Amino acid sequence: MGADLIFYNIGQLVTSRELEKNSGSSMENIEILENGYVAVENGHILTFGTGKVPNNLVGLNTKLIDVEGKVLSPGLIDSHTHLVHGGSRENEFSMKISGVPYLEILKNGGGILSSVSATREATAEELLSKAKNTLAKMLSFGVTAVESKSGYGLDLENEIKQLEVNKTLNLIQPVHIISTFMGAHATPKEFKDSPERFLDSVINMLPIIKEKELAEFCDVFCEKNIFSIPESKELLSKAKELGFKIKIHADEIESLGGAELAGELGAVSADHIMAISEAGIQSLKENQVIGNLLPGTSFNLCKAYAPARKLIESGVEIALSTDYNPGSCPCENLQLIMQIAASQMKMTPKEVFKAVTINAAKSIGKEDTIGSIDVGKKADFVIFDAHNIDYILYHFGTSHTQSVYIGGSLVYKK
Repeated sequence: MGADLIFYNIGQLVTSRELEKNSGSSMENIEILENGYVAVENGHILTFGTGKVPNNLVGLNTKLIDVEGKVLSPGLIDSHTHLVHGGSRENEFSMKISGVPYLEILKNGGGILSSVSATREATAEELLSKAKNTLAKMLSFGVTAVESKSGYGLDLENEIKQLEVNKTLNLIQPVHIISTFMGAHATPKEFKDSPERFLDSVINMLPIIKEKELAEFCDVFCEKNIFSIPESKELLSKAKELGFKIKIHADEIESLGGAELAGELGAVSADHIMAISEAGIQSLKENQVIGNLLPGTSFNLCKAYAPARKLIESGVEIALSTDYNPGSCPCENLQLIMQIAASQMKMTPKEVFKAVTINAAKSIGKEDTIGSIDVGKKADFVIFDAHNIDYILYHFGTSHTQSVYIGGSLVYKK
């Protein structure tokens, strides 16, 4: 019969399969094959290898695609975004570059609260249209799966509105959407004088969100003057009891102990961690929590980067994401994030590719189906207009995407 589709003459086939750990960094232990091929059947990977394509894979109806010696990798995964929101915040740009601290902008009704107002005012149709356009841009950079958080509603009606947009997006466009409930993103104006009551309201939303099957994960912004360690622990513990997998915005601005909490509760990932402590690093390592780094936020806010090399050398597995959002990182370009991680955080090309493929898949609980080129996984691929992965990171500020396939179907071509 033969395969449905075969990609051949692949210069570098980045399988992102994890090899046996050696004495070096486990972030470098991914497989990259030279002169490779990949065979696809029914939207999934049938087999792959190097050299000449075996004759038994080629049938009368097999479509052959010559990759012309270029790079083919698993589809990139953006595992931390705030995709669905109303409005934009360019009105805060001058304040930001003049040095006004983010928490001060938030205190004065800007920041997240500004986006909350815009999101509450927007219809579901408006949010859907905006998010769909954003996903098309992400797809053009090679992104085939996106984690999408709520958190700009901050009341039940509007949190559900955001999460239902996620659900619809999975039906009307090709990029996979993984939903996260983040009702604890900030305290809205109506609870300004009684923030403890707002935390109770978020906890009360959890069983409703779960019953409606609107989110797989629950997240919280654990930060000074936002949600404390005890508050974050209370919320995430209840979420875990209800069957949510948990994430945490941890130690972004101050070393509060969010990473330690992530380890204690068995979070899938601790995100941001720019101000992580030594104890926090050990907590992530010992409890196998993914450290999800968001260098675009550091770049945009002119803040210190997360200590990527220290984390990696300590044995923490790293993912990289855009943190796409209307305030601290209005950027859809995951390739730029990869380039910043390499040049500013000194991550090697192999480490960067592992961080946006198999490790990103782990951070959204999808490593069994996406994130690497392995038999039976979804045929989600990016072909880059480059002959090696080093070039993709060296030549920064541009998209190297030539074409993108999801489930074996061509969904983007430059």
